[in-house]
Amino acid sequence: MTTTDKPKLTRKDFQSDQDIRWCPGCGDYAILATVQKYLASIEADPANTVVVSGIGCSSRFPYYMNTYGFHTIHGRAPAVAMGLKVANPDLDIWLVTGDGDSMSIGGNHLIHVLRRNLNITILMFNNEIYGLTKGQYSPTSPLGTRKKTTPMGSVDRPFNPLQLALGSQATFVARTVDSDPKHMAKVIAAAHKHKGTSFVEILQNCVIFNKDFYSDSMDRSVRADRTVDLWPGEPMVYGKERDKGLKLNGFEIEGCSASDADVWNPSTRSSAPGVLLSGITDIDGMPMPMGIFRDVEALVYDEAVAAQVNASIPESGPPPLKDLVWGGETWEV
Repeated sequence: MTTTDKPKLTRKDFQSDQDIRWCPGCGDYAILATVQKYLASIEADPANTVVVSGIGCSSRFPYYMNTYGFHTIHGRAPAVAMGLKVANPDLDIWLVTGDGDSMSIGGNHLIHVLRRNLNITILMFNNEIYGLTKGQYSPTSPLGTRKKTTPMGSVDRPFNPLQLALGSQATFVARTVDSDPKHMAKVIAAAHKHKGTSFVEILQNCVIFNKDFYSDSMDRSVRADRTVDLWPGEPMVYGKERDKGLKLNGFEIEGCSASDADVWNPSTRSSAPGVLLSGITDIDGMPMPMGIFRDVEALVYDEAVAAQVNASIPESGPPPLKDLVWGGETWEV
């Protein structure tokens, strides 16, 4: 068989032999299938692909991928991903995390991997609850959430993951939902093609502890009127009849007719438009924005480190290990 006759990859090439242990109906199944199909579509090399996760329902992801993977400790997946990418820049690294894993104990690690602009793809599953530990409220749970740990209602103001990412200078920020595989595939493809850290919030349904929390916006019967898709170069138009739109007016977002809607540009120098749009869910009558909120170029951390390493090597070639160990200042203990 010649190289040109090599069979195309399919989703099965990225499926492991492990039994999937998520609850029936969990949104994670759809996300897993979408990622597997996408990797097959681009003929990704499973041997060059690494999935890194922390702790939580989402973090079982590496077990179900026929790639390399690391199931790390709570909140520390970004640190492991950074070490992998800097040590081997050619690896294609996917970081899978949840709202509890990344927004609480892992918050510090997340903001630094975002600001450093490591060339990896981050998928954050947001079900606004702690699912693995049986239904406690999470850092993204809305005010007033009544769960086992908050029987009188949560009084914590929740994180807005998109605004946290934008505030951390992330170069690619997007949002999609598990119940719309076509949209999810489109966003994941754009994120993976981006050079730098890509952060994708995926609204994910927890059928046990927070079922249908996004139905007011994401249910198929209302989605057209309750969401607007932000896509580069396209007008911010929505509605079943595609007759409604959004436009920027200074520091405000205004509703308008489709003909007056602004064309969306996520590549502006300022992240302010993305920040404004990511917060309009709190404004009555406004649709929830989906799609790409920011997509800009910046210095890529792992490339910059590799350049420094290469610059430090003499023209004559790398010195012997002994010279490196004993070179410079040494002392005896």
